[in-house]
Amino acid sequence: MKALAYARYGPTEVLELMDLPRPTPGPGEVLVRTQAAAMNPKDVLVRKGKFKRITGRRFPKVPGYDFAGEVAELGAGVRGIEPGARVFGMLNRWAAGAAAEYVAVPIDELALMPSELSWAEAAALPLAALTALQALRDLAQLREGQTVLINGASGGVGVYAIQIARLLGAQVTTISSGRNLDFCRELGAHQTLDYGVEGGLGSCAPFDVIFDVFGNLPFDRARARLKAPGHYVTTIPKPATVLQDLVYRWSRQPRRLVVVRSRRRDLEQLAEWVRAGALRPVVDRVWPLSEGAAAHAYIETKRARGKVVLQVVG
Repeated sequence: MKALAYARYGPTEVLELMDLPRPTPGPGEVLVRTQAAAMNPKDVLVRKGKFKRITGRRFPKVPGYDFAGEVAELGAGVRGIEPGARVFGMLNRWAAGAAAEYVAVPIDELALMPSELSWAEAAALPLAALTALQALRDLAQLREGQTVLINGASGGVGVYAIQIARLLGAQVTTISSGRNLDFCRELGAHQTLDYGVEGGLGSCAPFDVIFDVFGNLPFDRARARLKAPGHYVTTIPKPATVLQDLVYRWSRQPRRLVVVRSRRRDLEQLAEWVRAGALRPVVDRVWPLSEGAAAHAYIETKRARGKVVLQVVG
């Protein structure tokens, strides 16, 4: 099968189109014929070797955690789904592997794809939307009537955080570049702030929740704009944030690091919102699988508005 892969850690140039063996689904897995796969900043960090103590030195490696495609084969013990079903999901494993013509996926890491979505839109949904959902609903315990500040609101996770915060009944304030203020309002933000003006914070009243998606609003700077009690959540796994997550999760201003997990029930919640017209994927650009290096380079600019997707099947 064709796959985007790399044989060593390094810059975008290590990515190439390779012929790799087609995987075989194990017990409790299904084989998905991939139609589209989304790329994320996590893929870039893994490709660069930032997590090589976890990801190891076995090559080649195939990037991609998000996928959308058709069920091609069932592993032993799989029930409740048939070959040909259109599915989407996210791989929990560090090894990734979605940027290929076929990927073996545990049954609990996928769900039926909403018929309202294209392949690219469905692939753009799982990792980023699950991150926003689990950060806001589970870690921040965001409730109706509360206020939330989303920093980095026009990126892959931010575009879903705006929409999900609204669905949870919150008043949403965003920080983004000036060119994306109208975009954030279109997604549902009540108030939009330009990070180029006083660092974005200005003289805002304190928030119940601060969600730092972009990684440039550390807790020490955010705490003056956070209520007590209030919740601060970040997506950036720096040593300091990992330590804070362990030490301060039960304080009056909990500092939490969201570590996203693929769960069928959460994927089904996202699908339900999509079908109801309450949640929409945001796709910035789509590249063919053969141009995966260009997609990674674009992610590295940190200027993507929404998600970057690879079209696997032409």
